[in-house]
Amino acid sequence: MEMSGFDIALLCLVALCAGGVDAIAGGGGLLTLPALLATGMPPHVALGTNKGQSMFGSGAALFRFSRAGLVKGHLAVVTFPLGLLGALAGTRLVLWLKPEVLKPMVLVLLVAVAVFLAFRRGPPPGDRPEPPLARLRLLGGLAAFFIGAYDGFFGPGTGTFLIVAFSSLLGHGLLRASADAKVVNFASNLAAVALFASRGAVMWQVVLPMAVAQFAGGWVGVHLTVKGGDRLVRKVVLAVVVALVLKLAWDLLRR
Repeated sequence: MEMSGFDIALLCLVALCAGGVDAIAGGGGLLTLPALLATGMPPHVALGTNKGQSMFGSGAALFRFSRAGLVKGHLAVVTFPLGLLGALAGTRLVLWLKPEVLKPMVLVLLVAVAVFLAFRRGPPPGDRPEPPLARLRLLGGLAAFFIGAYDGFFGPGTGTFLIVAFSSLLGHGLLRASADAKVVNFASNLAAVALFASRGAVMWQVVLPMAVAQFAGGWVGVHLTVKGGDRLVRKVVLAVVVALVLKLAWDLLRR
């Protein structure tokens, strides 16, 4: 499949915005995956290409959060490998499905993600005392594996799901939960890209320019998150939810 320079430029613009949004509150895939599908890519290729470019954004965000001292090794040592294993399982599942089966599933999952984001109760605004180390690792590991599997299978909304899980289960504030989420996000993207690429389901000529834009957006997004703290994360999560609801309502009205 050939892509025009204009189409790639538009995808890069989407990736830039998505990288910033994803670094702050998750949900960047809800911008990039529909954009890739709109070009006419087969669903498997769109999913693989989306993972390829988002890997760079999550990597940039993780590095920036680490430099800010927000990534804690005692949790990451469990969540990184379990997120990677979960994503491998999810990606294997999605590669077994035929495109004509996957496409309606992608649309249903997009709606389900939007509904969850729109109607969930907000996570606690600040850090609470962490549970004991064994429970912290157990809960964090379970969240990393199952949400990592979802990321490998589908992806959009993963960052937001992770922020909700880490803030609700582990008592972390939104800023810390965003950093926790990027550990799993990067691991799951890495695993998914490896499997998609092994099946030839990644358009590298699209991934590489989008990756540059994702990296830049992710770096700026984390910088804003570190400066703005929990309040900024909460506002961006709300903006993502509102945008999703409006988009879905518009799509329904056009039919």
